[in-house]
Amino acid sequence: MSVNYNEYVAGLIAKARAAQAIAENFTQEQVDELTFAVAYALTKPDVALKFGEMLVEESGMGVPKDKQGKMFAKVKGTYFQMKGEKSVGLVETDEAKGVEKYAKPMGVIGAIIPVTNGEATPVVKSLMALKTRNAVILAPHPKARKTNVAVTEAIREAIVKMGAPADLVQSIDPEFVSVEASQALMEQADFILATGGTPMVRQAYSSGTPAIGVGTGNVVSIVDGTTDMDKVADMIIRSKTFDGATSCSTENTVVVLEECYDEFVAAMEKVGVHFVKEGSEDKAKLLKMMWPESPENHVLNRQIVAKVATEIAKMSGIDAPETTRAIFVEETGGYGNEFPFAGEKLSPVAAVRKAKNFEEAVDMMRKTLEYQGLGHSCGIHTSVKERVAYLGEKMPVCKVCVNLPQSLSNSGSWVCGFPMSMTLGCGTWGHNSISHNATWKDLLNFTYVAREIPSFQPTDEALFDNAALKAKIDA
Repeated sequence: MSVNYNEYVAGLIAKARAAQAIAENFTQEQVDELTFAVAYALTKPDVALKFGEMLVEESGMGVPKDKQGKMFAKVKGTYFQMKGEKSVGLVETDEAKGVEKYAKPMGVIGAIIPVTNGEATPVVKSLMALKTRNAVILAPHPKARKTNVAVTEAIREAIVKMGAPADLVQSIDPEFVSVEASQALMEQADFILATGGTPMVRQAYSSGTPAIGVGTGNVVSIVDGTTDMDKVADMIIRSKTFDGATSCSTENTVVVLEECYDEFVAAMEKVGVHFVKEGSEDKAKLLKMMWPESPENHVLNRQIVAKVATEIAKMSGIDAPETTRAIFVEETGGYGNEFPFAGEKLSPVAAVRKAKNFEEAVDMMRKTLEYQGLGHSCGIHTSVKERVAYLGEKMPVCKVCVNLPQSLSNSGSWVCGFPMSMTLGCGTWGHNSISHNATWKDLLNFTYVAREIPSFQPTDEALFDNAALKAKIDA
C-alpha cells in the first residue's frame, strides 16, 4: 500500500497548529508549569532508566545506565537553564535606547531526533518548544521509533495534567517513520531543529524551511604533559566509553607531545586502553574489520557502532585483555579518506598521534578537523594559558574544552559553562547557521518596539576623531 507522507504529516501539522493557537495565549506561569511538569516527570529515576533500556534494546546501541545519566544531566540541565527566565511577552527593556523586546513563538517546530540520543533529545527539544509556546513534532530515527513514541506519550501525559493540549507534542507514528516523512515534516513545519547525520542536516537546510542543524563531530584533543596524567586518562576514558561511544562529541583523535607520550600510554593502559602499534598486523586487521567494504570512502561497519572494545577486538582477531575498555590506534599517516582512523568512529576506538612540539600538535589537530569535524569542538589538557588562548584564537571550532572530558562537557555540563544542549552548532565551518549550543532562546521570534529619545547623533569632529588617519587618507 502506497503512503502519502505529505498528507499524513499535514494532519499532524494541523493538530499542532490548533494546539499552538491555544498555547500562544499562555501566561509565563502556565509555560513554566508545563516545563516543570515535563522535566520532573521524565527524570524520575525509574522513568529515565526505562527509556534508556528501551532504546538500547531497540537500537542495539549504548548503555542503559549511561542513558539514564544523560536524561538526568541534559533534561535537568535544560530545565535549569530556562527556569525563571522570561519567554512570554515583554522580556527586555532598554530605557536608554527606548526599545522594548517582546518574545513570540515560531509556530510548529519539526524536530529531527538521532538514534544515539533517542532517549533525551525528544525531552530536551520538547522542553525548548514548550518554554517558547511552540508546538513540536518529533521525527525519530527508524531504530528509535518505539522509544520515541513512549517518550512522547509520557510528555503528553505530563502536559495534559497541567491543562495544556496534548498535541503540543506529537511524534511521527512508528509505521510512518521514514526519510520521506521527515522530509515532509521539514517542508511543512515553521522551523526545523535538526540533530543527526550530515546528510540529514543538509536536507534540513535545503528544505526551504528555516533551520538549525549541527555539523559532523570528530573531536581532537591535545595532551601536553603539563597536567596530572592520571586525571587526563580518567577524563578521556570516561568520555570515550560513555554510552558506548555513540556521541559525535567524544575524542576521536588524541594528539600527544612526544615528551610525555610514554607517560600518557602508561596512564591510559592503567584505565583499560589497549594500544595498537603503527604498521602492526593488528592495525591492518582492525582497519579491515571497521571499514570492510570501502575504507577509502570511510564507509564504517555498522556492526561495530557502540560495541564494547573487547567485542571489537574479537571481531578483528586482535588479542586484547578482557579488561580492555577502549582501543587506541597509533596513526602516523595522512588525513584523507585513505586514512579512516583520522575520522569519526562511533565506537570506543580512537587514533593517537605523537607530535614533536605544540606547534606540530596544532597542525595535526587542524588537518584532522579539516578532513572531518570542522566547527564542532576540540580540547586540550594543559596548564599553559597561552596554549589555550592560541586554540581559542586560531582553531576553526565553536567549542574548546580545557582539562575536561569532551563528550561530557562540550554539550554542556554541571562543571562547565557551555549551555546544556543536544544540538551543537558548528558555525559556517560545519555548514551551520549558529556557532553555539542551541537552547530554547533559538525558538523565539522577537518584536522590537522603539520610542523617540533625545538625539545621540555625534558631530563629525567627534565621530572622525583620529587626526593621523584623516591626514593619511587625505594625502
